[in-house]
Amino acid sequence: MAIKEDRRAALRTFGVAAGAAILSVSGQSEAKSADAASLLPNGAGSLRQLMHRLAAAPRRRDLKTVPMILQSPDQWDHEALTEVLTYRSSRRQVWDNVDIGGPWLNLMRNSLNAQIWSFKHPEFLVVSSTHGTANLALLDQAIWDKYGIAKLTSGKFQTNTLLLETPSGAMDPHDYENNEGAFSSRDNSIAALLRRGVVFISCHNALWELAEKLIASGNNPDKLPVTALAAELTNHVIPEAIVVPGAVATQLELQSVGFQYSK
Repeated sequence: MAIKEDRRAALRTFGVAAGAAILSVSGQSEAKSADAASLLPNGAGSLRQLMHRLAAAPRRRDLKTVPMILQSPDQWDHEALTEVLTYRSSRRQVWDNVDIGGPWLNLMRNSLNAQIWSFKHPEFLVVSSTHGTANLALLDQAIWDKYGIAKLTSGKFQTNTLLLETPSGAMDPHDYENNEGAFSSRDNSIAALLRRGVVFISCHNALWELAEKLIASGNNPDKLPVTALAAELTNHVIPEAIVVPGAVATQLELQSVGFQYSK
């Protein structure tokens, strides 16, 4: 009996070890895949680690209702925001982005290029404090289709093309001087900037005000109250983005830990 029990224990130990090994290999594969898809520069080890932690941080996208003013950290993506607030680099910049049709993506791309290759700061972190109509760009196509979000862009967008990678993104990531490549103005997209380590925060206040606007205009097919419609919009914020209580208020939190404000 003792021999049988020892054998069972050994098999259990082997099974746990094998399972751990499989998980380890799986985790390493996911990490390698993430690294392969990134456009982070050489020497950006800390930024790369931050990107992995942000990818692992939970996002709240299964909400039923939300209040007008978020009062508890479990109502927003506070774990991911905390990772950003505690990231340490001598160069950190927060952009106040309001207009979906403005040059916001191009400005962040230019800032990245100069900081990384001109001033040699590969650990440079850019945060997009996204609100106003720019916040519409962080909503997935399904919610654009359901609520006709394109109509709110003054004819500038028929679909949310800013979430799509362009052909330039597939070009050699080592050829950063290619004027048609992944680091050029041909690839001014949220998809490309995410691969470069840009963090997009999404404003709850903007989502709430969008819900109010949709209801006021009669664009509310499910007849939802504003608390539920704002929750539905939040659930359709892209998973890479970080929902915060308010973009402008969060700018102050970022500035208080050393982020430089830009507009």
